[in-house]
Amino acid sequence: MTDLSLTILQETADDAVAIERLHERTFGPGRYARTAFRIREGIGHSLDLSFTARIGTLLAGSVRLSPIRIGETPALLLGPLTVEPPFRERGIGLRLMQRALQEAKDTGHKLVVLVGDESYYKRCGFKRIPKGTASMPGPVDPQRLLVAELIDDAFAGVSGPIKPEWIEA
Repeated sequence: MTDLSLTILQETADDAVAIERLHERTFGPGRYARTAFRIREGIGHSLDLSFTARIGTLLAGSVRLSPIRIGETPALLLGPLTVEPPFRERGIGLRLMQRALQEAKDTGHKLVVLVGDESYYKRCGFKRIPKGTASMPGPVDPQRLLVAELIDDAFAGVSGPIKPEWIEA
């Protein structure tokens, strides 16, 4: 990203309306039916682990992390990750993910899960969750259920349903 002056900032409560508009433009109304959205809607995201990308004062992208559990193991759910269409393919999404994952690691988190394209997300260490190891509470293509270990072997022995952090077992 050499042609734009990009700043990655921690998300604030004041960013909520602009981010929601960005999600409307990029994902449309169908976003509410997605399984990952259904998990996030009841818990919200962690402001301290969520970031915006700005070019000057223009919001160009956003990434959020939300607390979840895989079985009994604490983890984070990455998403939505979105970049304004005119600014895509300039590395903004990658930089947002790198910042969020580094902050999660620095604050003691060990695992991050997402639903997405492995060929895109593998640049940040995501790999496919072995089939039958973890499940979402709705339809998800198992080829798109990915995990990043923020410390070595953090996913070893982890299994179970993926659920919002606030739901007790």
